Amino acid sequence: MKKKVYIISHSHWDREWYVAYEKHHMLLVELMDDLLEIFETDPDFNSFHLDGQTIILDDYLQVRPEKRAAVQKAINDGKLRIGPFYILQDDWLISPESNVRNMLIGMEESRKWGTPVKLGYFPDTFGNMGQAPQLMQKAGFDAAAFGRGVKPIGFDNQVLESENYTSQYSEMWWKGPDQSEIFGLLFANWYSNGNEIPAEKEAAIKFWNQKLADAEKFASTNHLLFMNGCDHQPVQKDVTKAIALANELYPDYEFIHSNFTDYLDAVRNDLPEDLGSVTGELTSQETDGWYTLANTASARVYLKQWNTRVQRQLENIAEPLASMAYEVSGKYPHDQLDYAWKTLMQNHPHDSICGCSVDEVHREMVPRFEKANEVGKYVAEEAVNTLKSAIDTSNFAENSFPFVVFNTNGLAKSGEAEIEIELARQTFAEGYPAQCYHAMAELPQTDYHVEDENGHVIPATISEAQVRFDFDLPKDGFRIPYMKRYVTVQLPVKDLPAFSWQGFALVPGREVTDATPLANKTGTVIENQQMKVEIADNGTLTVTDKETQVKKENLLVFENVGDIANEYIFKQPENDQAILSSDVQATITLLENHSEKAVVKITHVLDIPVSADELLDVEQQMVIDFTQRKAQRSKEIAPLTIETLMTVTKDSKKIDFETHVNNQMKDHRLRVLFETGINVEQHEADSIYEVVTRPNAVSASWKNPTNPQHQHAFANLHDTAHGVTVGNFGLNEYEIVGDTIAVTLLRCVRELGDWGYFPTPEAQCLGEHTFNYSIEMHATPETRYATYKHAYTAQVPFTVAQVAVQKGNYPTTYQYVKVEGETFIPTALKRRKVDQELILRGYNMSEEMKSVTIEQSHAEPEILTLLEEPTDEVYTPELQPYEIRTIGLMK
Repeated sequence: MKKKVYIISHSHWDREWYVAYEKHHMLLVELMDDLLEIFETDPDFNSFHLDGQTIILDDYLQVRPEKRAAVQKAINDGKLRIGPFYILQDDWLISPESNVRNMLIGMEESRKWGTPVKLGYFPDTFGNMGQAPQLMQKAGFDAAAFGRGVKPIGFDNQVLESENYTSQYSEMWWKGPDQSEIFGLLFANWYSNGNEIPAEKEAAIKFWNQKLADAEKFASTNHLLFMNGCDHQPVQKDVTKAIALANELYPDYEFIHSNFTDYLDAVRNDLPEDLGSVTGELTSQETDGWYTLANTASARVYLKQWNTRVQRQLENIAEPLASMAYEVSGKYPHDQLDYAWKTLMQNHPHDSICGCSVDEVHREMVPRFEKANEVGKYVAEEAVNTLKSAIDTSNFAENSFPFVVFNTNGLAKSGEAEIEIELARQTFAEGYPAQCYHAMAELPQTDYHVEDENGHVIPATISEAQVRFDFDLPKDGFRIPYMKRYVTVQLPVKDLPAFSWQGFALVPGREVTDATPLANKTGTVIENQQMKVEIADNGTLTVTDKETQVKKENLLVFENVGDIANEYIFKQPENDQAILSSDVQATITLLENHSEKAVVKITHVLDIPVSADELLDVEQQMVIDFTQRKAQRSKEIAPLTIETLMTVTKDSKKIDFETHVNNQMKDHRLRVLFETGINVEQHEADSIYEVVTRPNAVSASWKNPTNPQHQHAFANLHDTAHGVTVGNFGLNEYEIVGDTIAVTLLRCVRELGDWGYFPTPEAQCLGEHTFNYSIEMHATPETRYATYKHAYTAQVPFTVAQVAVQKGNYPTTYQYVKVEGETFIPTALKRRKVDQELILRGYNMSEEMKSVTIEQSHAEPEILTLLEEPTDEVYTPELQPYEIRTIGLMK
């Protein structure tokens, strides 16, 4: 029986990478023009795989709108194979919901054109998320193709022949932590193993003798896959001629121009019984460790912070508020949100969000973040305006100033809400701006306090009244500028339930509250009922958990080392010694101290090298592999000032940090270290729809002296008695070093890396930076989930709104959707397009079966697919271990 060789034409289309987006864009136009011509002129050309991303169609038609009919015909004829995703994302660095929206929008766009290829397509993601099998299954896909993360591989991950392969074949079963299983296809010789097939005899023989042997080395069947293309590869116009020649030269093989649908059907029908399995995350842990590319999590950290901010704005603020407001208005801004999501996702391809492109690429990303964020803010503001008009505040006094605090998290949230309360205004129609300003400024100062709807005094902090310019934009008239007199109110909010709001009022008159401060006079000791924090002269912390009587020392140490590698990979110079903040004297300043909160500023000044030495520039221009570089740090030293605001609140064991630096140094890495004293073999971290358990040790093949990992909201070390959770905002790289959780704050490099020399001076990240993170101790393992929830909710601030004293249809305090589950983490509350059904999505972060209570007024829950389509599953409150669940709440 002949072996069958399937040749699939494609081009792996990075929208932007080592050249700016618009140059790639123009090359894309040429590629698509060529394809449309080939489809009409070469009847033997089976089809072209459009890299799994529908955004390519939008990009092409933006320049060639007159080609829409030709594109549609090519798709109808099966010549252009599209979907299923909107873009080819980096699945590690974007949120769980962003991964889902990539499929939701990608499938919606695909269906507008025709039939999508139902293949989870991850040709060049830098490793693969552990929940991919479940995500693919719940979206209706039963196979995934990928290029990294598993041995064997004959390209980037550098096969070490002395080691056993994770999978003995390029085909395998891939099982997720919930036991979902799909067919996995590894591009064992990369997605370019059939690139530029010769159409001349001698060259073809040399090509195929090598390529067939390479493929047969890993293939489990007689169906051999060859990917005819590579990065930004123009279509091979004579590929059918080259295939005809191959059939003449190799009579024992049948060479065909094919597509993924036909290839997958054939190969899965002939799989051997000894086909291996891989489980969970695929991160190349059995290679030498240099090319896992996990350090992209710390390249250009400002991009990761922006991405977290916008994701939280869309997922956790705008959509929940708009879903609630729909009950009042009957309208939901699907189009505006789709526009925001598409704009955001244009920053999610692996060479974009990973920060591993040239400066021009990343310069263009920031406006996309800003645009998507502004849309999210607008949607949220419109929803709040709709909701607040319907909230009853008539139980507050007429001379009070009511306001509402919204918790748009899917979890109960405690923390501080801050709002500006307008006390009075004078419009410019009533006088010149200066007159209005003076009129507001000259009003008498008044004392105020805050009460809840039951008249209980809330221990808020209220500023002195101030005056500033503001304006309204009425829906039915011209803008209204004015001067307003206002105060800023900060109030503690305790356990506000998921998807709820609570009403308060600013009331005239002073009320005496507990005046016992949390800190001593110097700010070196802060204590509440849960813990005691002591600050040493060098700025390190000793924290005592009063519940467990466990004491942790040497917390909050800043570490600075050199970095002579690139945007993809960190490498410390040989013999470089870490510079630690624990070796210098710190300055401690008490900034705020009362019964609800204490804020201390800890200032360190580290004398560090200004850059690498001159040798690094030479080695980079010579394209010397970073593992072979001999560059050192410069002998020139300059001060790096690190200012950290540490906040302790009355009722919490979580300590919050905000660190600020003005970075003027180059070629270095700055981390914050939390020494836990917990020596265990594994740890947990927040990943994609999973709190993943990862080993602390590396494989025998590992040569990289570091072991960087990805995170989103937190990383945790615990033993059988207690543990420590370190939370973060947009700081996606961490490492477990012995008993220490090390979080990367800043990594500064000067080149892209990879296959040539591409200078990236802006990757040095010069200028002002602010980093937010936290630490919280817990008791026995089952109590760690509370700290995880605190890390999640810390990423989403309260939404606040001033309301008039008024009658309304909704009570002053109200929970829109009840969500209660010990280990259930909601990731979305939104509306479905087809019928406005309320959609709640989330996952079980536990390895055990757990239950969740979902209640919404007069609504019956139903289980949907990940694409929010009906299923035959009967709804039960029990969640399987690691289950991802999409729930419809239809009234």
